[in-house]
Amino acid sequence: MRNVLLSVHRKSPVQAGKYTFEFGKRTYIMGILNVTPDSFSDGGDFVDIEVAVRHAKQMVADGADIIDIGGESTRPGFDEVTAEQELERVIPVIERLVKEIDVPISIDTYKAAVADKAIEAGAVIINDIWGMQKDPKMPEVVAKHQVPVIIMHNQHGTKYNGDIMEEISIFLRHSIELGLKAGIKLENMILDPGIGFGKTSEQNVIVMARMGELNDLGCSILLGTSRKSFIGKILGLVPKERVEGTVATTVMGIMQGADIVRVHDIKENLRAARVTDAVVRGWKDNG
Repeated sequence: MRNVLLSVHRKSPVQAGKYTFEFGKRTYIMGILNVTPDSFSDGGDFVDIEVAVRHAKQMVADGADIIDIGGESTRPGFDEVTAEQELERVIPVIERLVKEIDVPISIDTYKAAVADKAIEAGAVIINDIWGMQKDPKMPEVVAKHQVPVIIMHNQHGTKYNGDIMEEISIFLRHSIELGLKAGIKLENMILDPGIGFGKTSEQNVIVMARMGELNDLGCSILLGTSRKSFIGKILGLVPKERVEGTVATTVMGIMQGADIVRVHDIKENLRAARVTDAVVRGWKDNG
């Protein structure tokens, strides 16, 4: 129960634009909006701006606290796009959503130029799948805007020379050091163990079981498991049929200290999160 207690007592309020996250009190639900033609689960579903905006509004109506917009697929074997292509996909959607919904918008990118323009357009969180280590200018952009940044563990290949959680922690510590050196506040750095990135299905299960060890790094934690392949391998199901498996990981993540869960299916994960929050964090619905 050590990690459960940590999830209750640590954390400071984090500001993202006009929004305040009170991590430790309840779990925040991040809704996934991929405006890409080739994402593994919903590729091509929301490339039309009107459809993307409508879907974002529905996720907010279902209870999403954050909308995370991505303009480049990061599925295995994805084709990289240029910063210009990525901006063409995400900026029009961000500009519409900041006028039409009242939740913070996150930009899912590892490119500093894209992050910079997205923040100028109205996004207030940066979600970097390379933990600010792919683009050396990313820490500078985050520090300039003083926004929260999600730093995820990632690597090429699935070989680990030592204990997998120790290697993930080393990577994330380096990201934290880069951030602090650039002038990013520690509380503005949110850690993501990188389920599904640089890991086999078996390794994902190990990380899922031990992700609570990341609490020792002193930052808030995001968990992104939604519809991922290790769930499919366990259940033998295609991505859009992995809802219940995702919900199971949401519950396990919260019990180990996750503050944000990044998901496609809002209602189901929100309901599971609230029950888990009530038990783990003593959350009560004051509405």
